[in-house]
Amino acid sequence: MRTQETTPPRLTTPLLALVLAMGLGGCGLLPDQRLANEALKNGDTATAERNFRQLADLGYVDAQVGLADLQLASGTPEALAEAEKTYRLALDESPRAKARLGKLLAAKPTATSAERHEAEKLLDESFAAGEESSLMPLVMLYLQYPQEFPGMNVQERISTWRQQGHPQAELAQIVFYRTQGIYEQHLGEVERICQNLIAQDSVCYVELATVYQVQEKTDARDKLIERMMAGYHGGSVSAQRVDAVARVIADADLGGKPDEGKAQELLEEIAPSYPAAWVSLAQLLYDYPGLGDSEKMMSYLDNGRAAALPRAELLLGRLYYEGKLVPQAPQKAEEHLRKAAPSEPTANYFLGQIYMRGYLGDIYPQKALDHLLSAARAGNINADFALGQMYSQGKGFQPDLVNAYVFSQLALPKDTPQAHELATSVSSQLSPEQHARGEQLLREERQLRGSAWQRDEQLNAQTP
Repeated sequence: MRTQETTPPRLTTPLLALVLAMGLGGCGLLPDQRLANEALKNGDTATAERNFRQLADLGYVDAQVGLADLQLASGTPEALAEAEKTYRLALDESPRAKARLGKLLAAKPTATSAERHEAEKLLDESFAAGEESSLMPLVMLYLQYPQEFPGMNVQERISTWRQQGHPQAELAQIVFYRTQGIYEQHLGEVERICQNLIAQDSVCYVELATVYQVQEKTDARDKLIERMMAGYHGGSVSAQRVDAVARVIADADLGGKPDEGKAQELLEEIAPSYPAAWVSLAQLLYDYPGLGDSEKMMSYLDNGRAAALPRAELLLGRLYYEGKLVPQAPQKAEEHLRKAAPSEPTANYFLGQIYMRGYLGDIYPQKALDHLLSAARAGNINADFALGQMYSQGKGFQPDLVNAYVFSQLALPKDTPQAHELATSVSSQLSPEQHARGEQLLREERQLRGSAWQRDEQLNAQTP
């Protein structure tokens, strides 16, 4: 009787490569994912990247995702392109890679329609495979680009997810209320959701602070803040959340009585270890001059600028633009606003105003157009209004009523008498052919922006 021969197990390609590496180079030179993860936790990105890259080259999926995460974190266009390529290497075997790539494509400013649909597919598939973090970016994709997904009933889908018991769906419901402008109609539900989830997600401190501020429940708000600060000192609540809550309780537009003194107290406590709070403090003094003088304001801004925060440059540029608390100085305003412009759309709005109004001694129409258009496409509705005025009046160039129509229509959510007057005036001057052309360009501009034109523009409307 013949004995049955056993076939040795086949080595997969990554494992074979690793075995060869062990035989040729010795174990001390091997890449180590545990070491990469520890290095990442300790902030040593160079060691983490080196080990992730070596393992990724051997075909290890988790390492490929880790490497792509590092590339994504660097934020440069080149690194983002590399991250996209690296995530794609792991797509077939990793729901996490699908989730990460889906988020990247959904947030990509220059994403094509095809890329947004790919993002939906990746996020949907990864969520179905257990990646809960895919739910919120999927909802945001539907809300930002409704024209890309015309058959999608977002509320219905959120309701289904909530019935299935997904916690992220509860938070998605709050986001839906905010984006649809019906948040205040559902304060009781928002409170119930966040009371249940506050231990799991600290964003609920911000939501509950908003609810209590609107409802003027001062005692409930103060207890919430006490709990939040205990969490902050214990390490379970980030300084970013404290900053956000401070800004909520100081917001006079929310309703209720703002507590700017308490906001200042919270921000001063976190600012030494969280530089962004210095800028929030400066903004607080801008809104409530009684909290401090110009010297204190400049001290806050100097701390923010020392940390290279664009928001600090934006606020300082705005101070020089308006001549508020400091002498008006358009040249200094331009200098600081240009530093902030790459990441702060409002800076582009003020730069456009400087160039359009001739604050530097002459009108620069092309510069004004470039900066205002950049601000408008980033969601600044005041920039749309300024563009409508610019095209209708023809400052520095020939009036263009068709473009004036497009931007005056986009400015209508500003909901001021001036915005409605401009839109009505421009529309009444158009011939049928010009009106048809204006409608076509308006559709194209809205398509380009996603649903930014539909969003709540209350913050932008505060800009003069």
